[in-house]
Amino acid sequence: MSITRRTFLERVGRTGGAAGVMGAMRSLGLSAEPLTTWSAPAERVPAGTRVIILGAGLAGLASAYELQKLGYHCEVLEARSRTGGRCTTVRRGFVSEEVGVPPQKAAFDPDLYYNPGPMRIPHHHTPTLDYCRQLGVAIEPFHATNDAAYVHNSAAPVSAQRLRMRELRADWRGYTSELLAKAVASDAIDRPFGKDDRERVIEWIRQEGGLSPDLNYAGSGRRGYVKPPGVGADPGVVGPPVPFEDLTQAGFGRYLSSEYATQSPMFQVVGGTDNLEKALASKVQNITLGAEVKAIEQPDGGVRVRYATPGGAMREVTGQYCISTLGLPLLRSVELDASPEMRAAVAAINYSNAAKIGLQFARRFWEEDDQIFGGTSRTNLDITQIVYPSHQYLSRKGILIGFYVNGASAAKLGDLTPAERQRLALEQGTQIHPQYASTFENAFSIAWQKVAWSKGGWAQFTEAQRKAEYLTLLKPEGRLYLAGDYTTYLSGWMAGALDSARAVVTSIHERAMRTTTTVRAGGRG
Repeated sequence: MSITRRTFLERVGRTGGAAGVMGAMRSLGLSAEPLTTWSAPAERVPAGTRVIILGAGLAGLASAYELQKLGYHCEVLEARSRTGGRCTTVRRGFVSEEVGVPPQKAAFDPDLYYNPGPMRIPHHHTPTLDYCRQLGVAIEPFHATNDAAYVHNSAAPVSAQRLRMRELRADWRGYTSELLAKAVASDAIDRPFGKDDRERVIEWIRQEGGLSPDLNYAGSGRRGYVKPPGVGADPGVVGPPVPFEDLTQAGFGRYLSSEYATQSPMFQVVGGTDNLEKALASKVQNITLGAEVKAIEQPDGGVRVRYATPGGAMREVTGQYCISTLGLPLLRSVELDASPEMRAAVAAINYSNAAKIGLQFARRFWEEDDQIFGGTSRTNLDITQIVYPSHQYLSRKGILIGFYVNGASAAKLGDLTPAERQRLALEQGTQIHPQYASTFENAFSIAWQKVAWSKGGWAQFTEAQRKAEYLTLLKPEGRLYLAGDYTTYLSGWMAGALDSARAVVTSIHERAMRTTTTVRAGGRG
């Protein structure tokens, strides 16, 4: 069969082998423009303009923070007894917020923690990094991937059930490079590479895949060693490759390409994600906790919000504008003075189930025994993945994330009791790390769909909904504005919440300044 240069590149892209071209092509095809630094409005609003903000998660706190700087009086209502929403950190003494689930109280050692919600910051999520910079919140590297971590498939051939990521990458690159090299070496081409072209490409593929001079793959040092190289003349012993047929049956190819959202470098907040929300909350005035919103009303020229206190008493607050950052499952239960179109859009959007468990161990066996420092191991089991901490390296104890799941898997695990979730995480995790049994100490899990003031992880839009209901949610409804990660294409990310706050602040401020100008000119606002 003939091969042209175009066909050659297309085949390289399909194989995912030599030079990792598939990952590069995917990135180029799907990447969005990086978020840019926001230019905040400069002109302050006249004193007395009041904005009611519903929810003290990142979107609500950022909205209040930016509006206060512009001279607005903000009233923030939060149903929880704390700020932050899903942007929180589980430490010793943290009490579970799930409904209909046996209560939990975190028993982690005082210096240990994990993030059950947002835990990482992509390098291109400018809004999150901007606020960390402005507020003096320290960040550190978060290792999303690690070539020493494992890929695991309990149904794969025995030789391929548990592999290091470096072994998978080396063997896959080797075998696909072998196939490609032999295809390029063929004389059956209708518009051939020149002789020099062919020799250069074959040499490149041979080096890329670690092939022998006869273009066969028999393993390479990239996949690690059975016996590491030593001193003097000891070259070490390279581990044998997994047979190609076993490798393909294992189905690990999906782990070889990095998605745009998780490409290196990534970062995390030093000491826990809640340090970001706490820094924001410290800058915001007039936060009322334990305020369950019952109704949003829009009398002429303003907004009135009715809410219940923890004791059941009803209160109300009024203002010129209202920003709701409540998740859509929560907004559905509010008496909403809005158009049928807006109410239908709020009711239409599904939220993903999401669950995590933090497991504390008496020693960091993943570092001591397996040389895994950060990153993620993947599996076909219910737990889906194990995430290793990217902090407190070389400490005696540690917490790893024993499962992080969403969708149907999270629904299944969320319906279990905390004790059952723990048992499943240990039973399945032991297939990857036998050390679980002798080192486990305690655990704490969260299923966000069970949390009263969340009722899910993040919004999930269909393509049709992005062209209909999504656009409705973006438009102000009278003097009511919606903000939150679900009003962006970064649903589930901190940057989505923060960017939405900036957008709504800009919109309200432009409207308020137009109204002020009209009133000063003698017109009606």
